[in-house]
Amino acid sequence: MSNLKDLFDRNFLEYASYVIKDRAIPDIADGLKPVQRRILHSMYEMDDGKYNKVANIVGNTMKYHPHGDASIYSSLVVVANKEFFIDKQGNFGNILTGDEASAARYIECRLNGLAKEVLYNPDVTEYTDSYDGRNKEPVVLPAKVPVLLMMGAEGIAVGMSTKILPHNFCELLDAQVAILENKPYEIYPDFQQYGTVDVSEYKQGNGKVRVRGRIEKRNDKTLVIKEIPFGTTTESVIASIENASKKNQIKISSINDFTTEFVEIEVKTSRGESADDLINALYAFTDCEISISVNMLALIDNKPKIMTVNEVLEYNTFRLKDLLEKELQIEEGKLTDRLHDLTLEQLFIENRVYKKIEELDDYNLIIDTIKRTLYTYKQLFIRALTDEDIEKLLEIKIKRISRYDINKNRKTIDDILKSLEKVRYNLAHIKTFTISYIKAIHKKYASLYPRRTKIAEMKTLSVKEIKQPDIKIFFNKETGFIGTDVKGDIQLSMCPQDKIIAFTKNGIFKIFPPESKVFVDSGALFVDVFNKERIYCAIYTDVKEQVSYIKKFQVQQFIQNKEYPFTKGNECVVNYFSTVEKEKIKISYIKKPKQKVNEEIFNTADIAVKGYSVLGNKLTTKEIKGIEVITKATK
Repeated sequence: MSNLKDLFDRNFLEYASYVIKDRAIPDIADGLKPVQRRILHSMYEMDDGKYNKVANIVGNTMKYHPHGDASIYSSLVVVANKEFFIDKQGNFGNILTGDEASAARYIECRLNGLAKEVLYNPDVTEYTDSYDGRNKEPVVLPAKVPVLLMMGAEGIAVGMSTKILPHNFCELLDAQVAILENKPYEIYPDFQQYGTVDVSEYKQGNGKVRVRGRIEKRNDKTLVIKEIPFGTTTESVIASIENASKKNQIKISSINDFTTEFVEIEVKTSRGESADDLINALYAFTDCEISISVNMLALIDNKPKIMTVNEVLEYNTFRLKDLLEKELQIEEGKLTDRLHDLTLEQLFIENRVYKKIEELDDYNLIIDTIKRTLYTYKQLFIRALTDEDIEKLLEIKIKRISRYDINKNRKTIDDILKSLEKVRYNLAHIKTFTISYIKAIHKKYASLYPRRTKIAEMKTLSVKEIKQPDIKIFFNKETGFIGTDVKGDIQLSMCPQDKIIAFTKNGIFKIFPPESKVFVDSGALFVDVFNKERIYCAIYTDVKEQVSYIKKFQVQQFIQNKEYPFTKGNECVVNYFSTVEKEKIKISYIKKPKQKVNEEIFNTADIAVKGYSVLGNKLTTKEIKGIEVITKATK
């Protein structure tokens, strides 16, 4: 049994770790989940400037991703629709309407200029074996922009989840410059669906935001929804409006969707209703306004960690500086090697070193002669001479030697020296170079990514402040039915969000929403619109024990449509029920031998208010004949 438990523990931990690290949670370094990283790597492998069929990209990515083509295809569509790194051609679906993309064989895509500029550099990329060991894939891409905050992310792993909202590309770059210059900055979400966002509770990515669509008034009877909140579609918004209409929370006569490239949902009000009042009701009762809770969980050093927007952005900024420094160091090494090769070549040809080896037959003697001759000019060496350098000199063809242009070679060396000087200057001023790089990216791509979502503080709309249609509810005391379709003498006027409370003669009460027709109880004690501040007073008798109790109570917590007893049990009779807090009542008793008191007066103001589940105060053991209200009491 112990071995079995250990087996389960080990396998569960391995599974949990796998889901967290290899599937659901993005890495802070490049902001990508493994499937997204493999797709972009595969597209880079296939890139020739032309569009590739998505089906071909999916097939090539399967060399790296062992979870089937469906997950690759759906992830590629999601990344493409973010509009940052992929140029698409064909029907990739519609994020506004929720329409799905065409099949992978019908649509095409390719990497765009931004992706090629900021996501790839094999010289600074760490690679690892693919799942079958036949290929190499990047551990993370050397992303030079904060991808995690640009695209956002959502994922559910074992025991944890992440929900990261997308942010504006240009604002992120501006904030990176501010970080390097030690200046204050603030970053807030930005959505492709436009809308308005209230960030007062954003808490740097670990609180919540409220997002509203934009509703325009066309005339007194017509509203047009022009923008929808992030995470919704026109289909889901329309469904929420229709649902609110069925619940009588709003009154509309029609709703039509004319959305194409831009959102356009037309809503017409019912007769007698105002378009101005309907706008507030749409925000209060439909998906025209939603609240989004966020949780910024990402992998850092291969471990999940909850971070803030500022922490993620600062990590990406200093990682960018390190990447640029590595690239400069690599470029410096390449320029140094090139300068060394050209210098040796110049010495070899200008000083006719090749002439000294023309008649030598022994290879070792040739090497030794070249080395000894060149060492007379060692003060001109860029670095130490190696046998590999001499091998390169020996590979120079006679044709090239005969056409050697000294001036051209010297100019090339001068150009390399200038480049080398610039690279070394940038390495010595890496912070300034990083800022210049960010600003150059900003200038080049800023026009493609303007802010779409407005930031504004929204007033919380109280349901009571919103004018809503009145619902007429009727109760027939004889049949015991209540509802909008019931004919009865008792009428209640209520709003859609109100509830009805009904007390029956069996000692039970129930709270329920307004409906067309529902049975309560024939001869119910009390039926009205529920008010949690209302105080109830009841006198009931336990028939079995012949003891009567009096109680005053309030109902403030409940489960809708659940029956609650307010007496001791089933064998109880309710003698008196009132919603008047203070009354004087006269209780008459059935006359019996040796019974001296046949009636008493009580003041209900003397009874303390408690919960509905309490037994109540013991009132009398006499058999009650009747109860009469004398007058309202004061105390």
